[in-house]
Amino acid sequence: MANVQSLDPSASPLDYYGWELRRQREAHGLRQGQLGEIIFCTGSLIGQIETTKKVPTRDFSERLDAALGTDGVFSRLVGLVLRSQLPTWFQPYAEMEARATYISTYQAQLVYGLLQTEEYARALLSVDHPGRTDEFVAARLERQRILHSDHPPALWVVLSEAALLQEVGGHEVMRGQLGRLLDCLDKPWVQIQVLPFSTGQHTGLMGSFTLLRFDDDPDLFYVESYDQGHMTANPQVIKERSVGYARLQATALCPEASAELIARVMEERYGCQP
Repeated sequence: MANVQSLDPSASPLDYYGWELRRQREAHGLRQGQLGEIIFCTGSLIGQIETTKKVPTRDFSERLDAALGTDGVFSRLVGLVLRSQLPTWFQPYAEMEARATYISTYQAQLVYGLLQTEEYARALLSVDHPGRTDEFVAARLERQRILHSDHPPALWVVLSEAALLQEVGGHEVMRGQLGRLLDCLDKPWVQIQVLPFSTGQHTGLMGSFTLLRFDDDPDLFYVESYDQGHMTANPQVIKERSVGYARLQATALCPEASAELIARVMEERYGCQP
């Protein structure tokens, strides 16, 4: 890891963040411990972020801006930092997802990333990334900010019943995650349909996929494997997958019946009455 003498602010968003934090702190005549006391963290954490050993969170960045009077500099920069923590192959999709006006996704096994709770995401990401779980979780939560923006995308999720039954992180985590899905009933721009096992064979058996629509750009189809993602704007692929998605929507339970199934699984399988 870099030290304060060798940190190159042009190397990455994280390096720039650390370099700018040190510059602002010293400009205010503060030691690491003093700044830590002001924003309610340790001086050690300040030092680790300055030298890129730790990735800053949004909450940390907002407290920095308030303490140093930096007019939102760190709050704006942290978005770039967190996106840079996503796997390189996933970053192009995350950028397009953030620009989409309409997102349609079919999820065969897991809850879609934009709807995952922090605990659910942590349990998932800790399996393959035990040394970088905090960074990956923070990056995933950062992606979800688009749903809370002034102009959120319309999000339509068709979720296999398998995603409700696949236990991730234990009963408590699953109760929280299914509760999050039920909370979406209050969000008019989010629609969730569950595709029950009783459907039998269907057009989504090949696996999860996502369609992105934009105001001024061609539609995109996205699918991923274990260690890479694939995006295409090929009109024939978009047509075929759009028809396939419409068939999934027509076959799945309606949103109201889907909510009833989610609530029933939440109570009967995970021991909680929603």
